[in-house]
Amino acid sequence: MLNFTEIDRANPRKRDVLVRLKDYDEVYEVFGRNKSSEQSDRCIQCADPYCHSKCPLHNFIPAWLKKTSERDLELAFALSNETSPFPEILGKICPHDVLCEGDCTLNEGHGAVAIGAIETHINETAFKAGMKPRFGNIKTDKKVAIVGSGPSGISAATFLLRKGINVVMFERADKAGGLLTYGIPGFKLDKKAVERRIDWLIEAGMQLHLNVEIGKDKSFSELENDFDAVFIGIGATKGQYAGIEGENSSNVHLAVDYLTKIQQRNFGQDVKDFIDVTDKKVLVIGGGDTAMDCIRSSAREGAKSVKCLYRRNKANMPGSKKEVINSEEEGAEFVFNVSPVSIKTSENFATGINLIRTQLGEADESGRQRVSNIEGSEYVEDADIIIYALGFAHEAPKFLKDANIELNAWGGLITNNFQTSNAKVYAGGDCERGAHLAVTAAADGRDAAKAIIKAIS
Repeated sequence: MLNFTEIDRANPRKRDVLVRLKDYDEVYEVFGRNKSSEQSDRCIQCADPYCHSKCPLHNFIPAWLKKTSERDLELAFALSNETSPFPEILGKICPHDVLCEGDCTLNEGHGAVAIGAIETHINETAFKAGMKPRFGNIKTDKKVAIVGSGPSGISAATFLLRKGINVVMFERADKAGGLLTYGIPGFKLDKKAVERRIDWLIEAGMQLHLNVEIGKDKSFSELENDFDAVFIGIGATKGQYAGIEGENSSNVHLAVDYLTKIQQRNFGQDVKDFIDVTDKKVLVIGGGDTAMDCIRSSAREGAKSVKCLYRRNKANMPGSKKEVINSEEEGAEFVFNVSPVSIKTSENFATGINLIRTQLGEADESGRQRVSNIEGSEYVEDADIIIYALGFAHEAPKFLKDANIELNAWGGLITNNFQTSNAKVYAGGDCERGAHLAVTAAADGRDAAKAIIKAIS
């Protein structure tokens, strides 16, 4: 129980920088059995576990840490999968340092328990031992359509299938997984892990239809007529511009396009208009995990230099701190407290960004410090390629209006306990709450599935 006083927190080993920059393989190794048991034993089993409360899925973290310390892999695996649709994936991509590990009691003075690494160990080790997630054997006559195969869609499908409900999933892309497949680089998440989860859903009875866009290839009215309920998990996939002069230049790109095209290339697909950054000076605007993904991808693509421009300071960066560290290790330069004013152009080609230095002031209603410009501090950063990583906005497909689904001012679906204004239709994830994390989308998909089950049972 008091092993944390004798055993320091340990992180999984990372592949050497010079080696990992040559490919898109995952950077972190998986804990071995001994290391995972030792690190799990650091948990003090709090009576009121903050890690559990901070986790959007409210995972049974202390319980599966205890079972891991006792080397009871089967029960640890069962507990890990009870609340989560894909714990081995979230163990790799969650910003644990600002969620469960960020609230760990041991953070002050001893170092948080390595929850994410242990979560990955439990599941990957169990898979190697032949264990699989369990689904219900009882089948009902109820059918639910799922539009979108990203984190919320996969999660909804998982928990519906567990209750014996028939699931049919529709995805407009050529591969399932949404941002897990095309938005997160392979060095953070091996795509085989996503394919494995999709395969298990299909094995459990789910029908998957790829290259099917609702409202174009199949009408939404067909879903309403053919299914007992519909879950919409289409995410928020529209990249955002800064709204400044010059950003329509040919070498100014959105993060979503840049990352998607790289992954398509890595899948062996023929990619039109591939964004080649080889030997080029790359500027990435933004400070979240997507910005880090672009930075680290650019390093692997052979960029001459990569700079990240962020309007706040390092302490106020919104993403995972470990991703910033990884970016620095891989050669990125960070320029803090700067904001883009306009883009310098020459014949529809961006040559740099006009920047103004910023300063932080009093906190706003959200608790974050306000940003203000410093008069007379303008300067220019030269660039060959500019990538916007400023978050994602809602897309509002026409079928939503046709289905009488109400949207908010930002284009997000309005819900009450995940039910839209169309009583037969439910929604969750980024399309409902706005661009956020995979883990919150997973929680939404799970809870929406519970609401659907209650409604149609």
